[in-house]
Amino acid sequence: MFDMIAFDADDTLWENEVYYQQGRETFHRILEPYGVPADLDERLDKIENHNIPYFGYGVNSFVFSLIETAIAVTGEKINAGDIQKIVDIAHGMLDHKVDLFDHVEPTLKQLSGAYPLMLITKGDLLHQQNKLTRSGLESYFSHVEVVADKTRQTYDDILSRQQVNPDKFLMIGNSMRSDIIPVLELGGHAIYIPSKLMWFHEHRELPGELAQNFTELEHLEQVVEWLAANGK
Repeated sequence: MFDMIAFDADDTLWENEVYYQQGRETFHRILEPYGVPADLDERLDKIENHNIPYFGYGVNSFVFSLIETAIAVTGEKINAGDIQKIVDIAHGMLDHKVDLFDHVEPTLKQLSGAYPLMLITKGDLLHQQNKLTRSGLESYFSHVEVVADKTRQTYDDILSRQQVNPDKFLMIGNSMRSDIIPVLELGGHAIYIPSKLMWFHEHRELPGELAQNFTELEHLEQVVEWLAANGK
């Protein structure tokens, strides 16, 4: 039996990437009068990747990258009013309601009666805490970790603090890069639940040597069935 089960938040418990996609679409419309280059998204991707070590993950980092991209692709001609419109993209994303996926609350309610549950999410601390509060799910988690990034060392540090052995730990998430591979590398268990939309930065292939403790399911409701079927 697992001593701790952890969940990712964005695009595992609630919608997230869809709002970034919508933000990009609005960004395209703002830049139309300047002549949008065909490779706008590729240039934005490159700037986002470059900015992660400086600004981390989340909406704030995203909007900084939008502004930097806009300045670059317009040859520094973008006006203050249009920069304000880009900032307003961030305001809209930060104020957006939290849309839970199907099966989330019943699954957490059932599991929290049998296991200590933890939320491990990366991004802006204030925004992630605010989303958790507005989600109505906070009471199901005994521990919450908002981290700068999800690496093997990140999980090792968390499990050490919680005094949980990796082989007694299960992580559930939608990102192979952030939720699955680092945990498997540490000797833990991971359930991958693919999301419909995925940021390019999170794409990774599962190394074959890590497949032993790996499971892929279609949705969260199946987690309870999988635990029961595997005597976990």
